[in-house]
Amino acid sequence: MRALVPSLTARAKRHASLPVSRFPIPLFFLIMALWPCGALSQEPPFDPILLEGFVVTADRMAREERSIATHTTVLTGADLREAGIRDVSDALRTLPGLSLVQNGSFGGATSLFLRGGESDYVKVLVDGVPLNDPGGAFDLAGLTTNDVERIEVVRGPGSALYGSDAMSGVIQIFTRRGHGAPRGELTVRSGSFGTLEWTGSALGSTGPVSWAMTASRTDTDGVLAFNNRHLSTTVSGQARLRPGGDTEVALSFRVQDRRFHFPTDGSGNVVDRNAFTFQDGYSVGVSGHRDWTATLRSEVALSINDLDSGTDDARDGPADSLGFFGFQSLERLARHGVDLRTVWTPRPGSRLALGGILERQHVRSASESQSEFGVMPGQSEHRRWTRGVYGQLAQDWSEVSLTGGVRVEDNERFGTAATLSAGATWLPTQALRLRASAGTAIKEPTFFENFATGFAIGNPDLEPERSRSLEAGADLDLGSFPARVSLTAFSQRFRDLIQFAFPAPVDGGPNYHNLAEASSRGIETTLAVTGARIDAHLSYTFLDTEVLDAGADEGLGATFVNGERLLRRPTHTLAAGVHARLAPGVSVGGQVRRAGDRGDRDFASFPAEPLALPAYTVVDLSGTARILEPAGGRPGLSLTLRLENALDESYQEAFGFTAPGRGLYLGGSMHFGAR
Repeated sequence: MRALVPSLTARAKRHASLPVSRFPIPLFFLIMALWPCGALSQEPPFDPILLEGFVVTADRMAREERSIATHTTVLTGADLREAGIRDVSDALRTLPGLSLVQNGSFGGATSLFLRGGESDYVKVLVDGVPLNDPGGAFDLAGLTTNDVERIEVVRGPGSALYGSDAMSGVIQIFTRRGHGAPRGELTVRSGSFGTLEWTGSALGSTGPVSWAMTASRTDTDGVLAFNNRHLSTTVSGQARLRPGGDTEVALSFRVQDRRFHFPTDGSGNVVDRNAFTFQDGYSVGVSGHRDWTATLRSEVALSINDLDSGTDDARDGPADSLGFFGFQSLERLARHGVDLRTVWTPRPGSRLALGGILERQHVRSASESQSEFGVMPGQSEHRRWTRGVYGQLAQDWSEVSLTGGVRVEDNERFGTAATLSAGATWLPTQALRLRASAGTAIKEPTFFENFATGFAIGNPDLEPERSRSLEAGADLDLGSFPARVSLTAFSQRFRDLIQFAFPAPVDGGPNYHNLAEASSRGIETTLAVTGARIDAHLSYTFLDTEVLDAGADEGLGATFVNGERLLRRPTHTLAAGVHARLAPGVSVGGQVRRAGDRGDRDFASFPAEPLALPAYTVVDLSGTARILEPAGGRPGLSLTLRLENALDESYQEAFGFTAPGRGLYLGGSMHFGAR
C-alpha cells in the first residue's frame, strides 16, 4: 500500500498528456458490415426473444405490459436515434416523474431524481449489469443511445428484485441484439460547440449464434470560453448462443474512456485552465438459462463492473503557489456479482422464482494535494460482501394479475435487511386497466460514509437508508381513437437518511449518522397518441416533497430545512412531443419541456445562501430524410438535422452552471445490408 499513492496519482497525471481513447478506430465494423452482406448464404434468422408489448425490468421476467402493476415506460433506441437524441439523459428528460440535473456543459456530471428521491436512489443496469457505485451514485453523462435497443424505466421501490440502490426506481438499458442477415451502419454528426461524433455498428446472426457490436466517439469543445472539452469513446457488444431450444448463453461487454475538462469551481465560477476529470472502465455480463422440463428453468447471471476515475488539477503556472494549488486523485472501483435462480411454472400464467445473490465490492483510492505547506497524500482501500436470497410469485388470470416478492440481504457492514413488494392489476374492460403497488427499499452507505478518515470520520455502524412507497394508477385506451391516457398517484417516505454532522455528536466519534427523514408524493399523467402518420405525447408531473426531520443539518446554509421541499426538485414539470411521418423515409418532430422553479443553494457563499432557480422552457426540433435505400451491394443513406434549445433559453439546472444554448447538428448515416 505504500506505493499506492505515487502509482495512482502518477496514473492520474498521465491523463494530461494521453489522448482520451486508447482504442483504435474500429474499421473492422465497416468491413464486417460490407463483406458478409452478399458473401454469406442466408441462414435461417436467429430467433430473438420478442419484447414488443412486454416488460422485463419490472418483474425480472418478460411479462405483458397489462400485467405490470407499477408505472413503467419503454423507449426504443430506433425512435430516439431517428429524433437525433444522442444522450440517454436527454431521452429521459421528457418522462413523467423524472428530473435531471446536469452541471453545465456536455459531459458534466448528470444526476437523476426520480419521484423526489435523492440522486443515488435509482439503480441503473446495462444488459443486467449494475453500473452504480456502491452506495447508489451514478453519473448519466457517459451513456448514449448509440447502442440502445430499448430503455425500460420502472418507478417505485425495486429492492425486493434488485437489492440495494433501487430506492425510488430502476432504469435498465438493453443494447442491440443481432438477428437476420449481417448488416451495419456508419454515422457521422457535426455541429455547434465544435461537436464531432461518429458511430459504427454491425449486427447479424448465423445459425444458433447472434452478435452485435457498436463503437462510438464524441468530441466537443463545450459551452465555456476555455477548458471545457469533453471526449468519450465507447465500444460495446453482445453475442448469444442458442445450441438448442432449451438452452441459451449470452455475453455482453462495454468499454468506455471519458475525459471532461472543467474550468469551474464548485459554484460554477470559471477560474481554472487545466482541471479535468476522467473515467475509464469496463463492464461484462454473462448469463444463461436451461429448461430442464416444460415447467422448470434454471438461470445464472454473472456481472463485472470495473472503473477507474479521478481528477487532475495541476497548478496553473509558476505564479500559482499560494494556498492549495494542485490536486490529483484516482479511485479504482470493482463491483462483481453472481445471481442464481430457478423459475417454476406449474401452469400457464403462474410462476414462482427463487434465487440467491452474492456480490463483492472493492474500492481503492489515492490522492495528493499540493500546497504552500507541502504535499499531503491520502490513501484507502476497503471491501465488503453482500449475500442474499429472494423469492417472487406472479399469477396472471384473464382479468387480474398479482405479484409479490421478498428479499433478505446480509451485508457484512450493516447486517440483515429485508424488503418487500406487492402489486395487482385489474382489467374491468378491454380499454381500462387499474393497478396498485406497494414496496420497501434500502440503499447501503457509501464507502466514504463508512470508512472516511481525516477531516471527516466515517461510521462503520451505519444502517442503510430506507423507503416505503404506495402507488395507484389507471390506464385508459380511448376507443377507436389510437390514444391512451394514464394517471398515477404515489406517496413515498424516506427515513434513516445519512447525514454529515459537524461537530461529531461524540468527541472524536464519527461524523456520519442516520438522522434525517423526508417524503414525496405526487401525480403523473400522460397522454400518448400512436397513429399511422403521427405519434404524440403529453405528460405532466406534480411533485410535493417535504423535509420531515432535518437531522443535524441546521443554520442559514442548511440543505435540509424542516417543512421545506427538497433541493432541485421542481413542483411542476410539463413535456410534450410530436413525430410526424410526412412521406416514406421522411419525418419531422419536436419536443418541448418546462420545469418549474425549484430551490437550490449558492455554495460560493458561507453559509450557503438559499435561492430559487427560475422556471425554464426548452424546445428541440428534428428531421430525418432517407435519401437512398441499400440495394444490390449499394449502401443506403439518410440525413438527420437536429436543433436543440431552439429558443436559446438561458437556464441553470444547478445554480452557477449554465446549460448549453442553441445548437444545430447535422448527421449522415450509411446503411449496409437490409435494414
